[in-house]
Amino acid sequence: MQGASRDSLKSALARFEETVGSLPDGAGSGEVSEGLFAVAALLDREPSLRRAFTDPASSPRSRQLLVDTLLGSQLAPLPLSVLRELVSDRWNAPDDLREVVERLAATAALRAAEGSGKLDEVEDELFRFERLLEREPALRGALTDPGLPADRKTSLLRDLLGGKAQDATVRLLEIVVTRPRGRSLETAIEELLELAADRRSRYVAQVRVAQPLAADQETRLQASLTRIYGREVQLQVDVDPTVLGGLEVRVGDEVIDGTVSRRLHDVRRSLAGQ
Repeated sequence: MQGASRDSLKSALARFEETVGSLPDGAGSGEVSEGLFAVAALLDREPSLRRAFTDPASSPRSRQLLVDTLLGSQLAPLPLSVLRELVSDRWNAPDDLREVVERLAATAALRAAEGSGKLDEVEDELFRFERLLEREPALRGALTDPGLPADRKTSLLRDLLGGKAQDATVRLLEIVVTRPRGRSLETAIEELLELAADRRSRYVAQVRVAQPLAADQETRLQASLTRIYGREVQLQVDVDPTVLGGLEVRVGDEVIDGTVSRRLHDVRRSLAGQ
């Protein structure tokens, strides 16, 4: 996302925090989330509507009136207000509006979880599900199969996670599974994890180790990463015997790889003359 769309995204996020984000304990966030997810689905189905809502030849007021006419009786006041502000902004491409609507919907869902004290659990469940996809290629194949109807994928998720994960976790995964928008499933989940981390202005460090870390080791590692990045860093530790020893730390696109398996790989490459 570039230019005007990037600026509009920043403005939209700021407005979200001023309005929805200022309400106590996640009040209204669930309503905003479901309303905006419904709008995102509509924009997916109706490219002409995406174009109309972002048409630079029409005035912001005209686009807001169009929203009122088409959706005023279907959306609750809070999500309607958010959408009216969005269509008054400038967008480089119609698809950018759809992406931001879905991003704000996910942000609202995470804020609702935060308000109920469940954000840590949702974040951890998303992380664990991402690891599950790595271990279960058949599951990943089913959830990404373009020939499998969306309702079958949703049923599969609910059968798998129903009663075992937070409702917000299941709902967010339903969205990324049924509306990939050209992203891999892993990329979509990573985006959700980043949004969850941003709720507390901190980073998430994904740590792979051969053996579980002791409490004091986690404390020292977290403190060290917090100093490096200048923000609080949350650890998500994944025990993986294939690393043999040491640890791998991934923060966003950065990887700090100190695993024995990586060093062995480097030695093999050097012996092979590569």
